[in-house]
Amino acid sequence: MMKTLLVRGMLAGLIAGVLAFGFAYAFGEPSVDTAIGLEESGGHSHSHSHDAGATPAEEHDEELVPRDVQSTLGLLTGVLVYGVAIGGLLSLAFAFAQGRLGTLRPRVTALLLTAGAFAVVFLVPFLKYPANPPAVGQPGTIGARTELYFGFVAVSLLAGILATVFGRKLADRFGAWNGFLLAAAGYLVVIGVVAWLMPAVDEVPAEFPASTLWSFRTASVGTQVTLWLALGLAFGAFAEKALTKKTAVAA
Repeated sequence: MMKTLLVRGMLAGLIAGVLAFGFAYAFGEPSVDTAIGLEESGGHSHSHSHDAGATPAEEHDEELVPRDVQSTLGLLTGVLVYGVAIGGLLSLAFAFAQGRLGTLRPRVTALLLTAGAFAVVFLVPFLKYPANPPAVGQPGTIGARTELYFGFVAVSLLAGILATVFGRKLADRFGAWNGFLLAAAGYLVVIGVVAWLMPAVDEVPAEFPASTLWSFRTASVGTQVTLWLALGLAFGAFAEKALTKKTAVAA
């Protein structure tokens, strides 16, 4: 069953990746092209390998891959690899959580896990270190900004796991709803303190158009929402079908 869930999770991730690519290409790439035009008009010659679901780190090396390839095949490859990897990890988390979250249907368990992972892995880190388009950020700070972002993701993920573990114990003692609220409050307190302690990154030039920045960041969030929502729905359906079949065979 673990192998079955893993395969279905990766397949769901593949489907979600295709849908996320469509969203990123339609709504994210126009703002990237606009930002690249602004960058080139300013006399810069940085790389433009960006997508609407990218992390805050931007590459500023000499362009090696043509822009039309980056915005199509490169974007599709990156989003598919990301989707398949996340789908595989979600299936492993589902295998551990199924049956441990009460009598929830597999579809509901998958959606709850996906929603929690979306918040912990993407949304909370995005609020601290939002994605930036080309022409935003200093080339010399790429490494530091990347380390800060992924460091914050790691802290958020660890805090989320601990909140889940302690949430189960709190639920046994105070009830499911109260346990959830206490665990969520604990996570927010921890992540709030960490966010306050970690340095802020604000390298958006004053002359950079606010509308372009808003469009890019909105598309970044939209791409991730599309991917995670499609992943949760697809994997939930696959997992429920597989587990229902297993139960029928056992019966």
